[in-house]
Amino acid sequence: MKKAFITIIAITLMTSPWASAQRELTLQECRQMAVNADRELQQARTKIEMAGYDRKIAFANYLPNVSASGAYLHNPNDISIISDATSASLRNAGTTIHTLSQGYQQQVMADLTAYIQNLAATDPASAMKYMTLMKDPLLQTALAKISATDMSDAINAIGQEIDDALHPDLDNILVGAVTVQQPVFMGGKIIAANRIAKLAEQLSEARYDQQYQQTIVDVDQAYWQIVSVAGKKRLAESYAELLHNMVKDVDLSVKEGVATESDALQIKVKANEADMLKTKAENGLTLAKMLLCKRIGLDLGTEIVLADEQLDEIPLAKIGPEKSLEEIYADRPETRSLELASKIYDGKVAVARADMLPKIAATGGYMVSNPSLKNGFEKNWNGYWGVGVVVNVPIFHGFEALNKTRKAKAEATLYRSQLEDAKEMINLQVTQLRKQENEALEKLNMAKSNLSSAEENLRTATIGFNEGVINANTALGAHTAWLQARSEYLDAGIELQMLAANLEKAEGNHKANL
Repeated sequence: MKKAFITIIAITLMTSPWASAQRELTLQECRQMAVNADRELQQARTKIEMAGYDRKIAFANYLPNVSASGAYLHNPNDISIISDATSASLRNAGTTIHTLSQGYQQQVMADLTAYIQNLAATDPASAMKYMTLMKDPLLQTALAKISATDMSDAINAIGQEIDDALHPDLDNILVGAVTVQQPVFMGGKIIAANRIAKLAEQLSEARYDQQYQQTIVDVDQAYWQIVSVAGKKRLAESYAELLHNMVKDVDLSVKEGVATESDALQIKVKANEADMLKTKAENGLTLAKMLLCKRIGLDLGTEIVLADEQLDEIPLAKIGPEKSLEEIYADRPETRSLELASKIYDGKVAVARADMLPKIAATGGYMVSNPSLKNGFEKNWNGYWGVGVVVNVPIFHGFEALNKTRKAKAEATLYRSQLEDAKEMINLQVTQLRKQENEALEKLNMAKSNLSSAEENLRTATIGFNEGVINANTALGAHTAWLQARSEYLDAGIELQMLAANLEKAEGNHKANL
């Protein structure tokens, strides 16, 4: 009946809301949740997206630049190409010409009459002929018709038309244009800018990988820290249970006169210490789980249980084969970032140098306007197109481009120097971690051997204490030695897991899937 009652209680606890609220997580699930929740990783992904847009912007410089524009201008002032005096002369040109022609005609007749009179004194016969010709009816009729002809109105009308043409109607001006500009040679600046944009995108990806690896390592450490504290909590519980059982046994022994009150007090003190150790382990486990919840994006009060939390044996860390330094340099995001940065500044050298070279661009366009410019400011829509070449040759600007080139070369040299320093530090780090790996494996084997000895010693001491052949101090020493050996074995396994996580990061084995 008692066993059935215990079974019912266990089932009730397993199906209670508290039990169902717990969430079991594997290491891989914790890693993925941390990657999804890490804000710095989200920002790094946004920077990759921004770098991709910059690359597309740089590529757009290869393409022609097509633009359309339009304008409207209202001009309340009358615009004239000629002065007012010239305008009046044009409008009265016919009258002026007619007046002048009449005067010229009268002057010609007067000059001709004076000539004939002068000629009569020297050559009367010739003068008579001219006089007869002057009195010819046909000539008189012709001269009369010429004198009577008045073309002033017609010429005035022509002058007015010309004057109107020289006073264009520009009160309302409408202009529209479409222009196309195609770079032909920009000194290599566009090519260098595109190369820099691609390298900048790769640099953003490398920095994302660096943050990704750090996130994975932080989660692994928090995960195995919980496993370590949980294991020590179970040790503390087992140790406390053993000591409380010893307290009961020694109380019976005191009553039977086999043990002394001093033995009982010593065991009770150790039992109280074990209870305190268990309480500390419980608090440490709570804090460690809160830290993991923070890293993986869960509420700090979420009840979580790790897949490896209840393991009595820490699984042996999987450490891959050694990699060559060149492979490590290629996989480490830090070295890739510095290599890309040095290449970017090499590209900036080309950009700065391009500012000292000529630039050539082809241009073309089509423009329409009203009034039209093609036919004397005609009040109608009309347009024209044109093509050309624009050449810009820089001559002197205070050696600005030259100094920019030198600065970019110095920056590229700086990053190459930092790259060499980083390679030396990575080499030292990997070498140190590999040595620590061998030491940790040896330490784990020694801890396992010590644990086997401590367990056998505890078994024999417990039997001897129960049979009364071993005193309480010896039994307590065996329990303490077992607790220490078990704790050291647990620490050695956790240390190897932590070391494996750091070694994976040091060799650049964590790859982010973008």
